[in-house]
Amino acid sequence: MCTGVRFADEDGNMYFGRNLDWSFSYGEKIVVTPRGYQAPVAFNATVANPKPVMGVGIIVEGMPMYFDCANDEGLAVAGLNFPGYAQYADAPVDGTVNVAAYELPFWIARSFSTVDQVEEALKNVTVVAKQVNEQYPVSLLHWIVGDGKRSIVIEVMADGIHVHHDGVDVLANQPTFDWHTENLRNYLSMDPRVPEPVKWGTQELSAWGSGSGMRGIPGDYSSPSRFVRAAYTNAHYPAQKTEESNVSRLFHTLDSAAMVDGCALMSNGQYEKTIYTSGFSAKTNTYYKNTYEDPAIKSYRMADFDLEGAQLQTAE
Repeated sequence: MCTGVRFADEDGNMYFGRNLDWSFSYGEKIVVTPRGYQAPVAFNATVANPKPVMGVGIIVEGMPMYFDCANDEGLAVAGLNFPGYAQYADAPVDGTVNVAAYELPFWIARSFSTVDQVEEALKNVTVVAKQVNEQYPVSLLHWIVGDGKRSIVIEVMADGIHVHHDGVDVLANQPTFDWHTENLRNYLSMDPRVPEPVKWGTQELSAWGSGSGMRGIPGDYSSPSRFVRAAYTNAHYPAQKTEESNVSRLFHTLDSAAMVDGCALMSNGQYEKTIYTSGFSAKTNTYYKNTYEDPAIKSYRMADFDLEGAQLQTAE
């Protein structure tokens, strides 16, 4: 399970991040793909003028498998678990751009500068259920894509690709995105302010203190509850001005939906927790990341890597 968030500062600089929630790590690292790297392509999703990409992922047979990533022009994408709903094409379709599901985040960040461009390109895309190799099965995902102006959610299901305009700039897991946004109507009365005193008969009732206006926000770790908490926090967090304060906002917002070890038992007998939290600042083209075991936030500037070369680069 996972949660993703996006917002922009007053100058239109995007901050984009996610929690990756699972029972174990895949050994993921910061992976940087420079312009000159020739990544293997499953079908025909080649890129004429590739952009450098940085994100969190693993490298499998020369392919950077990004869980989340961004490019140097301020476009970011993250994939979140979507079992029971995601359904990809069984085979490539002639006349379309065929992208293996594992390629999609990398292909988007490698190819485009804006969400508008991504949305237009998706009109002629087929997402194919192809494994990168026998070790890694096809992951059933949906994706949030953001830039300085807005975000969209991409869901590939049995009836095709659905692109949703994400007005709350948040994504969690199943069910579908439109279900989550409809569910938010159950929380219209939530408010950061302390409720005014009321009278029931002659008895005056007053709130116990701050936070009483959000009584009813769900606190469990299910996807619907995390979506509500992240959307509420993202909508009400005060606007910030500096890079440091916006990164702090991003990580605190994601922390509101983070999972703690020992609280959510999976069907495999292991507990789910927030393995890592990552974030990207389009203002400085910097990736930020911490882990469950090490909550100190580390930063990785694109400018510190060779973005024009031909070799993949990694950092812990």
